[in-house]
Amino acid sequence: MKTKSLMIISRVPKSGMRIIMMGIMGMLKRDVQKIAFFKPLVDSLEHDGDMEFFKEYFKLGQNQSSAYALTFDSVKKMLSQDKGELIYEQILEKYESLIKNHDFVICEGMVNWELEELVDFDINFEIAKNLQIPTIEIVNGEDMDSIEELREHIDYIIHQSQKSEVRLLGLFINRLPKKLLNSVKEIKRDIPIFTIPNIKELNRLTMLDIVLKTEAKSITEHSYMLDRTIHQTKIATMMLHNFLNYLEEGDLIIVSGDRCDIVTGTFLANYSKNYPSIAGILLTGGMIPPLSVDKLIKGTDMPTLPILSVNCSTQETVNKIRNISAELNIDSKRKIALVEGLFSKYIDLNPIKKHLLFNQPKYMTPVRFKYNLYEKAKASNSNILLTESDDERVLRAVDIVLRRGLCKITLLGKKETIYQKASVLGIDLSKANIIDPSSNPYIDDFAEKFYHIRKKKGIIRSMARDIMTRSSYFATMMVYSGMVDGLVSGATHTTRETIKPAFQIIKTKKGVDIVSSIFFMLVNNRVLVYGDCAINPNPNAKELAQIAISSAETAKIFGIKPIVAMLSYSSGNSGVGEDVERVREATKIAKELSPNLLIEGPMQYDTAIDKGVASQKMPNSKVAGKATIFIFPDLNTGNNTYKAVQRSANGIAIGPILQGLNSPFNDLSRGCLVDDIVYTIAITAIQAKNKKVNI
Repeated sequence: MKTKSLMIISRVPKSGMRIIMMGIMGMLKRDVQKIAFFKPLVDSLEHDGDMEFFKEYFKLGQNQSSAYALTFDSVKKMLSQDKGELIYEQILEKYESLIKNHDFVICEGMVNWELEELVDFDINFEIAKNLQIPTIEIVNGEDMDSIEELREHIDYIIHQSQKSEVRLLGLFINRLPKKLLNSVKEIKRDIPIFTIPNIKELNRLTMLDIVLKTEAKSITEHSYMLDRTIHQTKIATMMLHNFLNYLEEGDLIIVSGDRCDIVTGTFLANYSKNYPSIAGILLTGGMIPPLSVDKLIKGTDMPTLPILSVNCSTQETVNKIRNISAELNIDSKRKIALVEGLFSKYIDLNPIKKHLLFNQPKYMTPVRFKYNLYEKAKASNSNILLTESDDERVLRAVDIVLRRGLCKITLLGKKETIYQKASVLGIDLSKANIIDPSSNPYIDDFAEKFYHIRKKKGIIRSMARDIMTRSSYFATMMVYSGMVDGLVSGATHTTRETIKPAFQIIKTKKGVDIVSSIFFMLVNNRVLVYGDCAINPNPNAKELAQIAISSAETAKIFGIKPIVAMLSYSSGNSGVGEDVERVREATKIAKELSPNLLIEGPMQYDTAIDKGVASQKMPNSKVAGKATIFIFPDLNTGNNTYKAVQRSANGIAIGPILQGLNSPFNDLSRGCLVDDIVYTIAITAIQAKNKKVNI
């Protein structure tokens, strides 16, 4: 029997509940339109971070009251009054309300030994049995010494579930020592057993943990720096020249706020290639460095280290930090990327998935789009080249991509320089391939190839070799030669610098006369496609038709059903004029070139997107009110519209994504964020995979 709900439980704290829940919910969000999180019992509303974490991370749209049924105190009160049956009645009432209004409900059990002693039975199994919800159990394998011990533990859990008449769908062994990973395959049971290795970084604190769980305040500008992992703490009491001898990778330096020598020395050590990467500095005693020291550091243009400040003494601070546990937070982007990469690498949920009931999603939501994007990128096995290794945003994005396992990465630049900058930033680029365009065996071959491609345009061999010293041309030739599958650039280069070499070397696909672009617009719980908003100023009718067809093909690659609206200032046959006639002609050409494409035009934007307006202006239209792809008549209209929607409707614009070239090239905005670069790399990897399939 298939089910629309699932309960995840554990018998011990620190089993990695949030990690497993995140992986499972990620899988569900790819297949389910509307999912709800439910925690039947919570210790207290103030200290339960899971509800807020999952609501925010997966954009669930629930209020807090719908995400839980009872607090621990209220359960104790009911039990003391001999009203235990009310516990299950109230839980069932909340659960039924969620099931009625959502496609799937995922429940999280509670670990509370005091409650277990009060009721003298497994409260999570009892809830699952009363709600008729199948379960998955998480085992903390960190302290397992042998496969025999693990086998006994697994059999105990299976026996308890059978005894409690609870349907157990699977077991997750988390934090398992790597020496036991392969041995688990020998344990054959009727349910699937999943394993995730013990990864030290997930158990380590970050600077963000200290901010969230102490009174520490950040006195540095950028919050993303708090994502740095702490390996160990160092209390700085020595003179600077002695202190430097004890620095290690991932140190948190705890020091009195008036030790300016330690603060400046730590900054320099973190920047120096002769010293390890430092996690951050924690200033004690409520003192912070004077403005003169701040001015000195900022004047060096060195990447800033996170600096925190607390009012208590150094010893009190050390004691507080010892009592903090590492936790996955909404802003722990590097840890989240690592978790999702691990889950994708080690877990195949299909044995669980076959027991679950999914309604077919009606449309693509932003969360589904992102997860589909990541899954398709992981499956692509593409190698994507980034040219701007001197840009901090690019390096941070590459770190995230490698942690998620989205694709292979090649960087242009000097290996020593890139590794030093990665160390300064506290990131890991060891899995990236690095090629120095100024010192490599390829440049002569590239120059000769470029000469043959462009000799009819007046290029001679000496010019070709000179041109190949430019990073944009060298990178383009790497794509042309098949050394990499696609290219992402533009964080510091202009659009012209990025795509001009592609026009000259890669050129357009057969049957495509124009290179164009789209933006994926994640807005109002929908994913829409806007084209062309970045490349072509005033396309003629034939070019508009080609942009529409290319946009439909691109949308299809990313799981968006192509329903194309050709936009203008009038809808249907009501308008006249040169501009509207151009759109009308473009629609006609597109239908002739692609007879199976669902496309109509001209129509106004409100007619294309709003069913109410569509029913009045174009009541018989198959596109109006249902459009997923919006083709703008010119660059002025398209560029202004996407920016207006992005800023006014709090939308996310992913792009521009170029289309029409023989190999994927994508241009970043010079104001791009780290997340923008990650999305663009994933999209480029998928485009590269699609190119291979179509060859």
